[in-house]
Amino acid sequence: MTAVRTWLLARVTRVGAGTIAAVVAARDLWLVLVGTIAGIWRQYGRRGAPRPTDDLVEQLHVIGNRSLLFVAVTLGFIGMVMIYQACLQFSRSIGDLSQVGPQFVRLIVSDFGPTLTAMMLATRVGAGIAAEIGSMKVTEQVDALRLSGVLPVDYLLVPRFLASLVMTIVLSVIGSAIMYGAGAVTAYLSFGVNPRLFVDLGFVEPRHVILGLLKAAAYGAAIPVVAGSCGLRARGSSEGVGWATTAAVVGSSFAVIAIDFALSVGALWLLGGDL
Repeated sequence: MTAVRTWLLARVTRVGAGTIAAVVAARDLWLVLVGTIAGIWRQYGRRGAPRPTDDLVEQLHVIGNRSLLFVAVTLGFIGMVMIYQACLQFSRSIGDLSQVGPQFVRLIVSDFGPTLTAMMLATRVGAGIAAEIGSMKVTEQVDALRLSGVLPVDYLLVPRFLASLVMTIVLSVIGSAIMYGAGAVTAYLSFGVNPRLFVDLGFVEPRHVILGLLKAAAYGAAIPVVAGSCGLRARGSSEGVGWATTAAVVGSSFAVIAIDFALSVGALWLLGGDL
């Protein structure tokens, strides 16, 4: 009986500790989000406020330019694989490949393009932000910023937030175009589909474009907030930085999936299933 009671107590303690940790993490994430939005207002919203354009331009380059090749190659190969499999299945089942391209571009614009781009950025950009901020946290540079009268969120997260917001949208557009182009080349070389028949934008409507841009903007806002929150929670030494980096990649990827699901369900509900 004593052994069972000890086992139950250990289980309850573990569940309680996990619940408390989740609540604390959610609170910290919310505070980082609110602090980032307030920092944007302090730096860019008020008249006469300082505008640190150098940091913003640097982050635009780090997040956008340095991720372009990674996103382009990844989405290009994914587009090739998806079109090859789609054409293969369509040719075996109905033998008509005329609708592969029009349906594929609609899915790219409304979902695949921004979501896959954000997943790539969650691994590269999210890990980088968490590692950089986590290193500053464990070496007490964040505390030094506070002692100097500088809010760490304003200095560390605001430029990254704005740069991620802008560059996720830009990279989503570029990645979607490359993904569609790679699919068109694959369909032509592997199955002889006429590119003029494949490149048909007739099924793409403004609501698909708006949904895709909205998803890209939401992903771009979520990745630096989640990664920054993980970085600011780093403790100890290099082990804490490693934990922050891993947590940022996992958390950012999960945030992308959750946002994709929420926005897709919301769009289907608003449009009555006509998406």
